Amino acid sequence: MPGLWLEEFFEGQVFDHPIRRTITESDNFLFCGMTMNPAAIHLDYAYAATTEFKQPIVNSLLTLGLMIGISVHDTTFGTTVANLGMEDVTFPAPVFHGDTIRVRSTVRSIRPSKSRPGQGVVTFRHEAFNQADVLVASCKRAALMLAKARR
Repeated sequence: MPGLWLEEFFEGQVFDHPIRRTITESDNFLFCGMTMNPAAIHLDYAYAATTEFKQPIVNSLLTLGLMIGISVHDTTFGTTVANLGMEDVTFPAPVFHGDTIRVRSTVRSIRPSKSRPGQGVVTFRHEAFNQADVLVASCKRAALMLAKARR
């Protein structure tokens, strides 16, 4: 299913994305390796056992990428030009191996582009929750979107 065109979004629109994803130890270890992040809190069980978490926590950038990735199918798949930025990124609770993430996205604002006819900026608030409905990540994301009726 393609994403939505600029004109198909409206402020306050909420997407409870049907795709969910359980994060595995392999996901976390591979992501840490690919991004050159050797932090012991993500990779070392013995070290992690000495922390307040008592176990490794998932790399927060994996959580951020997964949160945005899950939103793509319903919102921007094939209709986005580029991500313009993310702000107000928070991780209020840790994610552990075996946690299942679900995502909700809310359209915060929409505006036509001043410099790119036929395109506009949609600002989303993405929120990720674990299987216990605890908020584990959130961010505001601006996406440059294609208009259906390109000028």
